[in-house]
Amino acid sequence: MNRLDWDNLRVFLGVARARSALEASHALGLNQSTISRRLHRLEGDIGSKLFDRHSHGHRLTSAGHRLLEHVERLESTLTAMESDVFGDNLALTGEIRLGATEGFGSYFLAPHLAHFCTRHPAITVELLPMPRNVNLSKREADASITVDRPTTDSFVTSKLAEYRLLPYATSAYLSQHPRIASVADLVDHRWIDYVDDLLFADQQFSLCKWLPSARVFLRSTSVIAQMQAVRTGLGVAMLPCFLATPEKDLLPILSDEVDITRNFWLVTSAERRELARVKALWDYLRQVLELNRDFLMGRSSEIVWLP
Repeated sequence: MNRLDWDNLRVFLGVARARSALEASHALGLNQSTISRRLHRLEGDIGSKLFDRHSHGHRLTSAGHRLLEHVERLESTLTAMESDVFGDNLALTGEIRLGATEGFGSYFLAPHLAHFCTRHPAITVELLPMPRNVNLSKREADASITVDRPTTDSFVTSKLAEYRLLPYATSAYLSQHPRIASVADLVDHRWIDYVDDLLFADQQFSLCKWLPSARVFLRSTSVIAQMQAVRTGLGVAMLPCFLATPEKDLLPILSDEVDITRNFWLVTSAERRELARVKALWDYLRQVLELNRDFLMGRSSEIVWLP
């Protein structure tokens, strides 16, 4: 054990989870040559080959699988030690990686997290706004905000807030196309929607389920791309109010008739939840979302900030 370097084990853990040196390089902030050099050094120290390398990435050998079990236990122990031993002296320092849905992370969370970091200058937040779920089991993040509530009891989960979705279009589009007086009229319009077979969450909006006869002429996995297409006057899309309301050129359609709501859930592992920096961010997010209930539901166009 005296020969084993934790930095090399950390690189091994990153590649094992990403199954690719290239993917791990982004997460670890190291170039591929450094990762390759550290893995070869670790294999030399242990005296066993840990990965089968091929064109599609890195696959663990039997020795690699055995080492992975030990290193993950070691990681959990170090996390618990950080919380239990160091206590408040180092609690509000370090990094927190937070996963979130793409639109919510980019448009709502990012400015609030910048404010959080101003409050806590010794904490660095890494925000991952993605059009997919972040895998906490693989340690892709310390916590995540999802639209699907986790079904496993191995995570600590808290409901953050409800948000509303409405059809949106530009005034130019609406003036040039048939009048919309009811939901039935939406069938005659040009729709922008998700790619159905690439939906990553059960609670993502699906136009084909809500309005089966609607004609979709553009699909995208990105809600931000959908919004940008709507802004050019190309059609109608179902967008979250928190995304579309600040855009002055977008108009809500049938806001008195359409009532589609979803939930945001804040999720982390039990051991990460005990870290004081994670607790601080957890509490901050709950306060921010509580203050912005009306904004998320489309009842207000103003974002509220914590003092």
